[in-house]
Amino acid sequence: MSSKKVARRALRTGAHPLARYAALAWSALASGAAVAAGAPDTPDAPPQASEAARSVEAEPADQSTGLFARDTLLGDMGGLRPWFGNYGVTFAMTETSEYLANLRGGLHRGGAYDGLTTMTLGIDTERAIGLPGGTFNVSALQIHGRNLSQYNLGTLNTASGIEADDTTRLWELWYQQSLLGNRFDVKIGQQSLDQEFMVSTYANTFVNTMFGWAGLPSYDMPAGGPAYPLSALGARVRGQITPSLTALAGVFDGNPAPGTGDPQRLNGSGTNFNLRNGALYIGELQYAINRPQEDGAGGPTGTSNSGLPGTYKVGVWYNNERFADQRFDNTGRSLADPSSSGIASQRRGDYSFYAVADQMVWRPNPDGPRSVGVFARVMGAPGDRNLVSISANLGVVMKAPFKGRDNDSVGLGLAYIKVGSHARGLDADSGNVVRGSETALEATYQYQVAPWWVVQGDAQYTFNAGAGQNPNDPTQALRNTFVIGVRTTVTF
Repeated sequence: MSSKKVARRALRTGAHPLARYAALAWSALASGAAVAAGAPDTPDAPPQASEAARSVEAEPADQSTGLFARDTLLGDMGGLRPWFGNYGVTFAMTETSEYLANLRGGLHRGGAYDGLTTMTLGIDTERAIGLPGGTFNVSALQIHGRNLSQYNLGTLNTASGIEADDTTRLWELWYQQSLLGNRFDVKIGQQSLDQEFMVSTYANTFVNTMFGWAGLPSYDMPAGGPAYPLSALGARVRGQITPSLTALAGVFDGNPAPGTGDPQRLNGSGTNFNLRNGALYIGELQYAINRPQEDGAGGPTGTSNSGLPGTYKVGVWYNNERFADQRFDNTGRSLADPSSSGIASQRRGDYSFYAVADQMVWRPNPDGPRSVGVFARVMGAPGDRNLVSISANLGVVMKAPFKGRDNDSVGLGLAYIKVGSHARGLDADSGNVVRGSETALEATYQYQVAPWWVVQGDAQYTFNAGAGQNPNDPTQALRNTFVIGVRTTVTF
C-alpha cells in the first residue's frame, strides 16, 4: 500500500500532489476547472502530486535577469524558450524534494527522503500549425526516494502528496480543443482527474496527500483512481453555462492498473492504455461568486469591486464495475467465519457524492496581496463495498502573512477519514481492533525564496493513527504520530 493509499498501502492528488503552464498553451489547464469557475485569489499551490508544474511565463525572463529575480532557474535558456514559444511550444520542469521525519508513534520513528521530477511539454496548436483553440500536453514523472507513510507511519492519511513507487513514468497525454469562443472545450486522452475534479484551491497549500486527492477516492476507487501517479484514458467536456456557472463531465477507464498487487507496479511505465475494465463517470458543477475582474471589466485586473471571491462545487462519480463486499461472502457469511467460502459477495457499481467550498473571508486591501481564505470538502460513499465511507477536509490559509512577504503562505488544515461499516464489522468478527476514524492536523508555511524556488516547513499530527489499528498487527492499536519536515521546490 503505497502512494495514494489503497494504493499507498497497496499503493493516490490533491494534491491532491493540481496545474499551471505557460500563458496561452496552458490557459485551459492553468487552474483546471477552478479557473473556469472563477476560483478565489489563493496562494500559489505547492508542487504536490496533484500539480504538474508551477506557472511558467509565456515570455520567460531573459537569461540576463538576476538569478533571484527570474521566473525560472534557467531563465530563457539562452534564447531557446522564447524561440520555441514563437512556435507555440513550452517546456516546464520542476523538482520537488522533501525530508519528513516521524518523531513519535506509528510503525517506526525516523525520517525519509522523497523526490519528484515533473516534466511537461505543451503545444499551442494555433501558433504551431494554425489550428485555433487547441492544446497538446504530455507530461512525465521521475519519482525517487522512500515513502515515510508506508514504512514509518501506517496511517490512512498519507503524509506526503508525492509519495509513490520509484519509477520513471508517463503521466498525462491529451489533446484539448476549445470551441464557441472558449466557452466550451473537450479534452481527450490519458488524464489525471486530480488536476480538475474534486479540487480545493486553498487545500493545495498543504503537503499531506489527502488535501489533494482525498481519502475516499484514494481508497475506494480501483487502484486508487486515475490520479497521481496514475492516469487513465478518457474524455472530459467543460462548458461555461453562465459567467458564474461551469459544468464538467467525463468518462474514463474504470481501473488504471488492473490486476492483483501494487497498482503502480502493474502499470509501472504509465503506458497501460486499457479500456477493458468498466467505466468511471464523473460530473461536477462549479459556482463562482465575486470573480476577479479582467481587463475591460470595469476594474483593475485581478480585483473585484463586489466582494470577496469564492468557488462552490458539487459533484458525483459512478463506477460500473463490480466491487467486493467488505464483510460478507457470497453465501452471506462473514468472511471471518471459518466456514466462509472466502469469496466476497459482489456489489454492482460504486459511487460517491462530494462538495467543495473555497471562500476568501478577509482582505484588508482589494489591491493588496494579504488575504485569508477558508476551505471545506466532504465526500460520502456506501459503507458496504468501500473501506472509507466518509472523508473530509477543512482549513484556513493566509497569504502574505508578514509585511514584505507577499508570496508567502501559512495554513492550518484538518483531514478526516471514517472507515466503512462493513469493514468495521469484519474487524469485530475477526477479533481485531475495530477501526473507526482517523484525523490528521497539519500546519505549514511556504517561504518563497525566489520566483522559481519555494521552501516549505511542515508539521503533522495524526490522531487515532490507522483509525486505531496497527496494519502490521490488526490485534494491536497504533500510537498517534507526529511528523515534521521540510520541502523545497525548484522550477527550471
